[in-house]
Amino acid sequence: MQATGQELPGLRVTVDKVVHHRDANFPPETPHAFVYFLTVSNLSQSTVRLLGRKWIIRSPDGTVEVIEGDGIVGQTPRIPSGESFSYNSYHLTGHPVTAEGAFHGTTEDGRRIFVRVPAFEMIPPADPLE
Repeated sequence: MQATGQELPGLRVTVDKVVHHRDANFPPETPHAFVYFLTVSNLSQSTVRLLGRKWIIRSPDGTVEVIEGDGIVGQTPRIPSGESFSYNSYHLTGHPVTAEGAFHGTTEDGRRIFVRVPAFEMIPPADPLE
């Protein structure tokens, strides 16, 4: 994965949890929703503003989907040193996938930085009714 700027030591992302959800109203090709909860912790000496994201979604058949965009859940969070930003979002799928990515932004002095999102799996349950 290529990212702009440099990785900022002390800035890290943790995947707090991933929750499976199924609903009869979901499209038949993507019957599974996975809600993921992430925290970005800023243990660096700099205040950062996160401006966008890049996700890489890999399927077992080798298919790769890249999703890029501005903001993080509609926000550009400012995270002072020693603080964190938590949020949740979701992904719809019809098969197991692995997601990883990065958030990019700037420090208060204008340096371009990024932080990697560690890979995590979204695997639908074996029971089709779950």
